[in-house]
Amino acid sequence: MSESPHLRFFPYEEPYPNQREAMDRVANALSRGQDVLFEGAPGTGKTLSALVPALEHARENDRTVVITTNVHQQMRQFVEDARAITRTEPLRAVVFKGKSSMCHIGVDYQECQTLRDTTRSMVETESEKHELEQRQRELLAESREGDAGAAEAREAVMDELDDLEEEMDEFEAANVCERYHNNLTRNTDGFFEWLFEDVRTPDDVYEYAEERDLCGYELLKEGMEGVDLVVCNYHHLLDPNIREQFFRWIDRDPSEIITVFDEAHNVEDAAREHASRSLTENTLEAALEELEDSDDSRAEPAENVLSAFRDALVDAYDGALGFGARESVGESWEDVSIANDDRRDDLTLAFLERYEGRGIDAELELAVQLGKAIDEEYERAYREGEATSRAECRTLQAARFVSTWMEEGTALGQYPVVSVRRDGGTDEVYGRAELYTCIPRSVTSALFEEVAASVLMSATLRPFDVTEDVLGLEDVATLAYGMGYPAENRRTYAVDTPPLFASERNDPETQEAVSELLRDAIRFTPGNTLVFFPSYGEAERYYERLGGDGGLAGADLGSLYLDGSGEDEEALRRRFVASDDAALFTSLWGTLAEGVSFDGDDARTVVVVGVPYPHLSDRMEAVQDAYDRAFADRDRARDPGWAYAVEIPTVRKTRQAIGRVVRGPEDFGVRILADRRYTTADMGKYSVRGAFPPEEREELLDVDPGKLKFAVLNFYGDHDAYDGAPPQP
Repeated sequence: MSESPHLRFFPYEEPYPNQREAMDRVANALSRGQDVLFEGAPGTGKTLSALVPALEHARENDRTVVITTNVHQQMRQFVEDARAITRTEPLRAVVFKGKSSMCHIGVDYQECQTLRDTTRSMVETESEKHELEQRQRELLAESREGDAGAAEAREAVMDELDDLEEEMDEFEAANVCERYHNNLTRNTDGFFEWLFEDVRTPDDVYEYAEERDLCGYELLKEGMEGVDLVVCNYHHLLDPNIREQFFRWIDRDPSEIITVFDEAHNVEDAAREHASRSLTENTLEAALEELEDSDDSRAEPAENVLSAFRDALVDAYDGALGFGARESVGESWEDVSIANDDRRDDLTLAFLERYEGRGIDAELELAVQLGKAIDEEYERAYREGEATSRAECRTLQAARFVSTWMEEGTALGQYPVVSVRRDGGTDEVYGRAELYTCIPRSVTSALFEEVAASVLMSATLRPFDVTEDVLGLEDVATLAYGMGYPAENRRTYAVDTPPLFASERNDPETQEAVSELLRDAIRFTPGNTLVFFPSYGEAERYYERLGGDGGLAGADLGSLYLDGSGEDEEALRRRFVASDDAALFTSLWGTLAEGVSFDGDDARTVVVVGVPYPHLSDRMEAVQDAYDRAFADRDRARDPGWAYAVEIPTVRKTRQAIGRVVRGPEDFGVRILADRRYTTADMGKYSVRGAFPPEEREELLDVDPGKLKFAVLNFYGDHDAYDGAPPQP
């Protein structure tokens, strides 16, 4: 039997278990033009299982593969895999980041665009001037030889040169980018030779350009045309405007693109984030100040409608905050309730009450028109050097948002929200209006329809029908592979500790039960223990109870590490894995819960304490309601709103966390789920055991808290894991 042709892109000697079959199945699906939902256990080689057949398909069909992730650790893994492939098969690959992380002069996107356009115009004018100067010299020589026609032609050329001289004088005051000027006027062939000698990271490109006074971002864009592979972040694909430009830089039609999404269980939230739109009170104030300075006849109707919306926003959050609540507002955005069951939201109602004019739609249209005119004037002023920075038109931003709010505020899946925060500088409270997108397929379905095919891979994509519904996928091939490593190398225990409901977390008996379980898990683990909690606050609580930072004294548990919001988690991870017999306390919502491997001795045991349900806010209720309405016809045991919005994402989060350990065929370890809701006990709606895939459910072994230490001791004893005598129970 002949080898599959895509294996020429497989850079290592032997695939993992199931990896060869997975590559064949992905290849077959791509050949049929199908999208692929691919679930594989952590550490089983999903990236290459998807990337290898995608590269072969692209090579044979003159297409480009775009692989994307929102996890920084995975971006580095993609680069390593791509570099490994280039050692055995020619591959032109580019790793792309946004402009903000690659700009050498620190300007925003709008300023960069103006600088780029002005610089290009200047260079084109310089080039045209040099060509005309050369032409006039040639005509001068011909006229001196008696060619009357040459003399007449030279006069016309000299007139053109005079006009170009005037243009060049104007450029002397204009804002230009010297680095981009160097890109356009120097020979940059050496950059592209260097770029494709290996797989270069954006940091590599930045350093190369910094040393040579070039613009690395623009050079990288030029180098993307027709490449085999592009590695990028989610927003390059999920933001429709960025995506359109991005495909243009690759010089491909969408139908010539194969997309591969890693950690695809995150696409839902990422798409929702990209689709949601917001407008702050400060932007409205800036727009009104902008209009005060305008003598355009459209300024009055624009001010009329935007001031009414500003006042309505203040009314809405003042009414929602109630007496005394304003004083407790912090510096982070906090939602206030404005939704109504039987009518439009409080902000819209206040706007309609406040507004007095000749018609909201008509005056908003005039506001948008005026905003465009002001924006064009800002562009001109910056381009011609009259302004030192490229101003953003707040009128245009505000008018477009208010138009969208009125048009789409009642659409299925759009939820109107008002939030407040305190300005740390002025100590003033101000508001924000937001249209929150509940159903992400409004963003993703267009993408999946226009590209040739997509592969979405993750360790936690099931149930596949839910993923298809939520993201708007149509013709889909599905494949799922459990952990192909020896079953005797792992144990997964569901421990019958009290359920860690928010209302019971302060119960002393619950805290003592959880503390005792953690002491046993850490003490009887021959190596490091990774402990996840529903929040950083809970992580800190039990870190202190077990002796961290001078907390209550406990058994000799080795070094204890605490993660927290804002912590440098990569530095913390390095300190933790360099330790022996240590425990790391962190949140299931932090970055260490997914996309990070703890191989071998880095972490032997992982404990998930509690069920990481998301905070049940108005937004979450809106998502549940939207899913209930959108998928009311689905035949599921539980209501689709709860299942799609809460239960399934929660179980995915748990599955991601326990997948941080046992990452290879020789690896071994224990996974502990500490909460009665994971056991076979009947907890009604809140039991989550049934939401695990069948083969993972079969591995869950119920254990009494008092017997966990014996189970852990016996497992590690069977693997001769203890250095010397094991701990005594």
